[in-house]
Amino acid sequence: MLVSYRWLRELLPGLTASPADVARALSGVGLTVDAVHRPAASLEPLLVARVLEIKKHPKLDKVRIVAIDRGAGQRQEVICGASNVPEPGGAVVLAPLGTHLPAAGFTIEPRKIGGVPSEGMLVSETELGLAGDSQGIIVPSGPFAAGTPFFEACPEVDDTILEIDVTPNRPDALGHVGVARDLAALFGLSFVHPETDEPQHFSERSLADLVRVSVDDFDRCPHYGAGAVLGVKLGPSPDFMRWRLHRLGVRPISNVVDVTNWLLLEYGQPLHAFDLRFVRGGTIAVRRAKPGEPFKTLDGVERRLDPDDLVICDAEGPVALAGVMGGADSEIRNDTENVLLECAYFSPRGVRRTARRHGMHTESSHRFERGTDWGGVERVLERAKALLARYAQGTVVRGALHAKGTPQSLPTIQLRAARLNALIGSEVPFEPALESLERLGFSVSKREAGTATLTGASHRPDVAIEADLIEEVARLRGLDAIPTVLPRVAPEPAKNAGALERQTARLAAELGLFEALTYAFVSEGELAAVHAPPPVVRLTNPLSEERNVLRTSLLPGLLEALKRARRRGELNVRLFSVGARFLARSAAELSAAARAARPLKPGDTEALPLEQPSFAAILAGARPEYLSLKPSEVDVYDAKGIALELVERLTRRRASVRSLGAAQAPAHLHPRGAGSVSIGNVPVGCFGPLHPKLVESLDLGGGALVIELDLAAIEAIGKQVPRFAPIPRLPAVTRDISLVVHDDVTAGDVAALLGEASGELCESIELLSVFRGGSVPSEHQSLTFRLVYRDPKARTDSPDARTLTDKEVDQDQERVLGRAREKLGATLRG
Repeated sequence: MLVSYRWLRELLPGLTASPADVARALSGVGLTVDAVHRPAASLEPLLVARVLEIKKHPKLDKVRIVAIDRGAGQRQEVICGASNVPEPGGAVVLAPLGTHLPAAGFTIEPRKIGGVPSEGMLVSETELGLAGDSQGIIVPSGPFAAGTPFFEACPEVDDTILEIDVTPNRPDALGHVGVARDLAALFGLSFVHPETDEPQHFSERSLADLVRVSVDDFDRCPHYGAGAVLGVKLGPSPDFMRWRLHRLGVRPISNVVDVTNWLLLEYGQPLHAFDLRFVRGGTIAVRRAKPGEPFKTLDGVERRLDPDDLVICDAEGPVALAGVMGGADSEIRNDTENVLLECAYFSPRGVRRTARRHGMHTESSHRFERGTDWGGVERVLERAKALLARYAQGTVVRGALHAKGTPQSLPTIQLRAARLNALIGSEVPFEPALESLERLGFSVSKREAGTATLTGASHRPDVAIEADLIEEVARLRGLDAIPTVLPRVAPEPAKNAGALERQTARLAAELGLFEALTYAFVSEGELAAVHAPPPVVRLTNPLSEERNVLRTSLLPGLLEALKRARRRGELNVRLFSVGARFLARSAAELSAAARAARPLKPGDTEALPLEQPSFAAILAGARPEYLSLKPSEVDVYDAKGIALELVERLTRRRASVRSLGAAQAPAHLHPRGAGSVSIGNVPVGCFGPLHPKLVESLDLGGGALVIELDLAAIEAIGKQVPRFAPIPRLPAVTRDISLVVHDDVTAGDVAALLGEASGELCESIELLSVFRGGSVPSEHQSLTFRLVYRDPKARTDSPDARTLTDKEVDQDQERVLGRAREKLGATLRG
């Protein structure tokens, strides 16, 4: 919200703090000031000058040469094209040479126009940033001597604007009165509401004869007030009002509309002005809309209303959408003479629903949604009538019509000195604290030793209990004044929560993957599409149906990221996500959770879901072969390599993989290519290409490979402490063997058989390549393994260690080949 420092000074005449000090003070009490700026700072050189002579330009018809007295008898000539230059003796505003005009975007420099030098510029409101448009130059009214500084002649021009970040719990601070009230409490000043002069003329007509007011729904409109001002003369508002409204971001329209906007910024109370001619039947009724009822709002949009919408109606239909926007048919017009003023309090929740339903956000709805001052409706209405009488020369109709429901009550709150000290953490003088609260508008009804009973304030709906009052005291004393004391806690063993997840994310990044931050909330349809377990936690009030359950798989978020990337032309994707999956507990876990969880009632069979830390990654596109002009596409071996490397780095143990086949492969993976990762006999994850049906159903635009790891299982296995392995003293003997086996035989099965058959002399077995085609029969594959043989004693100090002979190794190789033929039907590839 934009706040005028000059306006604050008018509300608090005793305020002497500078704008910078005011900004610091407000920020210290929770009204954070984001910026402070003085828009007219560069306009100080401006002067009021008097016109001496007006001459025709020798060459240009549309401009004239104006001779002026800029003070102390200094004559100066400027070129001016405005049509409203006053006759000799009239006042104008001169921008001398060197003056910078930020709104115009230039600095006044000597120049010739049509060959005639111009020594300055006669300025308009637009060029000074005082208005959005103007019809000519500024012509000050008043007996100002030539040379009078413009800031002295028109003090309203020089103002400092504070940009305040108002939190939703402080609707009172959406008006200058609310901000001034806080400053009064901070600086120990007395606060009084703005004075309103009594109108000099009253109409003889009765308000009841002009309009009748009824409210059908007091829950949504607890208080509706109406007043009338007759015979207004529509025209521009006074300069100070127009300029201030413009500086605060509100476009001046006319004196009648500007008065309502002035009070909006002053009190934070929206008002609406109706042209009384178009209030049909002289009736105002506040009711719920009819299903599909048509209504055209001030912005020119034709809308269909909902039965939950609250509308202001005349005898024939809606004239305003309550708390949001008025109707196009009853707005103030250039020939308006009689004005009906609306000042009401609407239920915040109802206004919020209506505004969201119709996609509208107005200055009015912004304030009503947060809660306006229901106790100030009558005061603001009377001030609005008085200001219209002053600035629109209207005649006020005596009295007002107020339709009220059940009287609203203010909370009664007991404040205890002991509780005040305990919550703030230091001794707080009780009487000064009560005085501060009274300055904020809370009234003390009863004082006793160490306690006081206070009544809440209608402008502060956020203060209802003792802790709220204590927070107010803490704000005014300064949050920095609260002592910092470390609480006494019983020592507990250090818990490094989330360490494994952070380590996994770091290792994944080291392996060339990029982390994707995805929502924990997904839709049931997304989980069903990837064949994930059914959701355990459903939201009762989700933001949307796409975010209505907690995820049981990390894949929906990653697949959505893949789809978005491809739609935007990014085909190479290497993303991962680390986070919890929210799964159903087993019966044993549920029993344990029911015993341990708090607060669970006896006999309650529900428990929190199991939060299973997990990892998932998705690969698509080309391999990152940066020096290759035609990099190859990623395949299942890339996924396998990343899964193995990640698991082995996390556990420092040897991991193994095996093909799952159609019977064991997860439903979301292609049965040919799906594999599992294990540590020993414990499975910790799976990998493989997405099933084509899943790719098609989700419209992914192409296949992809996924990796899923169970970090809970990995954490349960633990990390093996690395042990030093001596460097072998003797050389190894290496043999490569290429075996042709059926496609149904996995490389893992072959490697396991080779390890078993090769005996203790075989130090390691490594798969080198997989080949299909050529001389290899159809539905078969050639697997090339490298077997490394070495005497086990070569890594010890044993004197018996020896170098293996070719004969020994060849014997083992023959045994390996024989076992492969026998068990797997393998043949040696020539």
